[in-house]
Amino acid sequence: MFDTSRLGAWADLPFFTDDLPAIADKLDGTAFLPPTALTFKALERTQPDAVKVVILGQDPYHTAGKADGLAFSIPDDFGGKLDSLGNIFKELHSDLDLDRSKTSLDDWADQGVLLLNTALTVPLGQAKAHAKIGWSKLVTQVLQNLGAKPRAFILWGGPAKAYALQITGPHLIHTSAHPSPLSCHRGFFGSRPFSTVNQWLIDSGNTPINWADPL
Repeated sequence: MFDTSRLGAWADLPFFTDDLPAIADKLDGTAFLPPTALTFKALERTQPDAVKVVILGQDPYHTAGKADGLAFSIPDDFGGKLDSLGNIFKELHSDLDLDRSKTSLDDWADQGVLLLNTALTVPLGQAKAHAKIGWSKLVTQVLQNLGAKPRAFILWGGPAKAYALQITGPHLIHTSAHPSPLSCHRGFFGSRPFSTVNQWLIDSGNTPINWADPL
């Protein structure tokens, strides 16, 4: 079901031999988002050594055509409501006075931002329905794998914040409410994740992220 040939160094995680087959069995014959070809896009696009920042969300968008395999990212030609991503852009403007028109976040991933969800699949129209089918083992292994050198972790929402205990070492851990319309006013707006992370990267001798449209 799942093509893992493009995982690169991530393929060494035990999850892909020990746990993925059971998840594939559970999903066999069911409809879910994003398409199987995009399920592991976040890992494929941002390899372990390239990760500077991790943004951890909840689960993919459960609207057809909206989830593209990167947490919070939406295809540029989607044309529907942005919901969480729209609120992320509002906070970006408030935080750094930057505007962004591209809804695809491929350029963030290419700069070393791992855009991962706590569940990598979701049934159409059923948010959080795949939260307990085994994806948590992958997320745990990814976070533990990234612990060897300092990185910035942005954890948005309760499911993401629950993984803070898996992050050990001299990292930046920035947490807030989820940017969804249901929770954005409970601490997401005003949390200033983008300036906080960029200042931490600069202080650590790294290049900051260009959060605006790619140059």
